[in-house]
Amino acid sequence: MFRDRQDAGEKLGASLERLQLQDPIVLALPRGGVPIAAEVAKALEAPLDLVIIRKVGAPGNPELAVAAIVDGDPPDVVLNREIVEAYALDDS
Repeated sequence: MFRDRQDAGEKLGASLERLQLQDPIVLALPRGGVPIAAEVAKALEAPLDLVIIRKVGAPGNPELAVAAIVDGDPPDVVLNREIVEAYALDDS
């Protein structure tokens, strides 16, 4: 479908250009999202910024996201309620 992430970003940027968005801002998740977002920002002539997050993995399955902690003051915690309930996790 895509040669690489840069190619994906170029194609996404071309599609988004057609929307003629007013003052868009492109946000990227490090690491894998940055090459895509850079191409989108270039196509839209938009500023690019990073959203710094940390995935919280499920017990015994660290690749499965239970939550994400989003950098900020204060940090924001986004829970995957379905996974929290499936693993019977409490707030701690």
